[in-house]
Amino acid sequence: MNAPARFRLGVDAHTVDGLFQGSRSHLLGLYREVIPRLPEVDFVFLLANPEALRNEAEAFRAPNVQCEAMPHRNGLWRLGWQLAAAQRSHRLDLLHVQYRGPVWPAGPLACTIHDTLYETHPQFFTPGFVRMARWTARRTVRQSRLMFTVSQFSRSEIARHYDWPAERVAVTGNGVNLQRFHPAPGGEAELAALGLVPGGYLLTVGRIEPRKNHLGLLRAYALLPAAERLPLVIVGQRDAAVFEQVQAEVQRLGLDGQVRFLDRVGDQALPALLRHARAVVYPSFAEGFGMPVAEAMASGVPVVTSTGTALAEVAGDVALVADPSRPADIATQILRLLREPDLARELAARGPAQAAQFSWQASADVFVNALKAYIQRPC
Repeated sequence: MNAPARFRLGVDAHTVDGLFQGSRSHLLGLYREVIPRLPEVDFVFLLANPEALRNEAEAFRAPNVQCEAMPHRNGLWRLGWQLAAAQRSHRLDLLHVQYRGPVWPAGPLACTIHDTLYETHPQFFTPGFVRMARWTARRTVRQSRLMFTVSQFSRSEIARHYDWPAERVAVTGNGVNLQRFHPAPGGEAELAALGLVPGGYLLTVGRIEPRKNHLGLLRAYALLPAAERLPLVIVGQRDAAVFEQVQAEVQRLGLDGQVRFLDRVGDQALPALLRHARAVVYPSFAEGFGMPVAEAMASGVPVVTSTGTALAEVAGDVALVADPSRPADIATQILRLLREPDLARELAARGPAQAAQFSWQASADVFVNALKAYIQRPC
């Protein structure tokens, strides 16, 4: 008698081939935990560099994991033909995609949509991207059997924009690596190499693009009294055109020598930068989650962030919040942390417990339960 066929879950892992970004981190963090919990499922990861994925973690070298080469192509080719062809050739029972899947899928889909900011904040994207993202996401939602997202805020937005029942959107939030991000001594050598001292700088982390509001942060920073203006360290990959605007604003505001830009930092340097900052300021206009806020809180550092979108959900009542469109509001909250050491210490002490709510283990529980229910009764 033949053994029953094993369920085959395909994963569009092309983001692993790209730059470090939220969707890449989400896929890696989630599946590190999911794979060991589902030995009865065969996982097929599709990406251009399979070896890179195998080297990410032991889970991706498990006996029930295949890392299959899917050559890098532009989005039209990937969505129009490549993914559907992979569904057929690898005999996938379900294909898990992020944001958008094949236009004409060859089988059932599961989809994780991290945010719908292209719907609500189109001014931060190119018109071509907005049109593509709206059309492909809406089509993928209609075709999907399972839906996931990373926050309660994004869950409600998916329901609002795509006429999808909120109760059928499972929240698999991003997780904080508490082994990397925690309050602890150490890391002074990494700071010294950058010319920084513990507690002697303000920090923001995030790609330099309009949505992250670096211009607003600089204008808020310029409002701080000169005597209280600690150096501002900006960590993030650079959108070239936006970076030119940011540099020009530094010069216009007379902040030369007070603002440091770090394009890339090593795996050891980023946790050190976070845990030793006087405060982390993250006044983004809109987020589907907001990992820098969670990682700063995990590091025991007080945070100033924005009202609205998912940032308030992540921060809870453990961060100061400001209107991101008002530099004076951002400056006021920064000054509170600088001038009220008891408040800063209280927020820093409460941060790790707030950040601990966001774990890959908890998200894996949600994902595994949803997948098991689907396997038992596909719908």
